[in-house]
Amino acid sequence: MYLIGKEHPLKSRAIRLCHELVLQEERLVTDVEVFQEILHRYAAIHRRDAIQPCFDALLGIVDQVLPIELSDIQKAKELLLGYRKLSARDAIHAAIMQKHEIAQVLTFDAGFDLLPGLNRIH
Repeated sequence: MYLIGKEHPLKSRAIRLCHELVLQEERLVTDVEVFQEILHRYAAIHRRDAIQPCFDALLGIVDQVLPIELSDIQKAKELLLGYRKLSARDAIHAAIMQKHEIAQVLTFDAGFDLLPGLNRIH
């Protein structure tokens, strides 16, 4: 959301990092929870007009959108119970990453630093 959202201290850094990863032809994936977060945030702040541009921007750079299944939610629950400072949304993303053996995540959310085996790009 930093990519197309209003000005934020992390906006230019997010744009630069995404640009670098695309130029390096890194394989970029996300999960459907990211799209739910976009829907939730922009509906909550009455900016529904920003939903489609945000979807377009994300779909324009990712190579794949991963689904979320019940087993992923159960793994997220285990992560939440094991890491008290991890947020529910981050637990879902981490569960998906573990399932698909993804070791790097582009995020400014420090909660991912709690999880061994994950490298946070920020």
